[in-house]
Amino acid sequence: MRKLIIKAIKPAPVWRPGKTRDLLLRLMPLALLLLLWQWLSPMAGARALPSPLAVLSVMGAEARSGRLLFALAVTLARVAASFALAMVLGTVLGIAMGRNKTIDRLFDPLLVVLLNLPALVVIVLAYIWIGLNEAAAIGAVALNKLPNTAVTLREGTRALDKNLDEMARVFCLPGGAKLRHVVLPQLVPYLAAAMRTGLSLVWKIVLIVELLGRSNGVGFEIGTAFQLFDVARLLAYALPFVGLMLTIEALIVQPFERHISRWRPHAA
Repeated sequence: MRKLIIKAIKPAPVWRPGKTRDLLLRLMPLALLLLLWQWLSPMAGARALPSPLAVLSVMGAEARSGRLLFALAVTLARVAASFALAMVLGTVLGIAMGRNKTIDRLFDPLLVVLLNLPALVVIVLAYIWIGLNEAAAIGAVALNKLPNTAVTLREGTRALDKNLDEMARVFCLPGGAKLRHVVLPQLVPYLAAAMRTGLSLVWKIVLIVELLGRSNGVGFEIGTAFQLFDVARLLAYALPFVGLMLTIEALIVQPFERHISRWRPHAA
């Protein structure tokens, strides 16, 4: 009862002018881009650069038919699966390489090769060796993301506080408890960095995977529109995909980063 009374008398949050200014600054480049698009459309021609209203019309038709939402859902599922797989394997490998010099020497050349190997080569080889299926698609995306995660977590593991490590050893802390209470809290900023850079990479590679060897998804629809030289349809699938990325960035990634870095002192 006391909590309900406190909640009832608690003042409502006040919308600060700074928040309005920040929102306007974020929306201004998008508004300018939209105006530039509308201005250039008549010059380029409706076939080469359809107007925003024409693209919106095609987008609405694709949404009503269900094709747009289905494509977005399929692509999002592939992104989630490949991202999770790459993060888990890359984190385990990175921590192992950072804590064991033998493992580091063993896997470092392989990481260098994967970091410099074009994603297109990995995708094509996966389709040839495994087949045109979901396992090959998700595996190829995860393999392109894995080395970035492993390298980031390896450097984070190397930067661990040795005094805390020694303290855990003195107190005979079990391996699982040591990993949970000593190692992982120090690696959280590196995990966040790996997630941020990795997610942006996975988004792009998934579209290539779908373009080359899948029969659904946003990448497949964009490939079909390209073959028909249908720019309006191409943009009708590309723009909602970009909007989905921005939404996940704003509602999931950025709040997660703020949460895990809340202990850091912020500059005035």
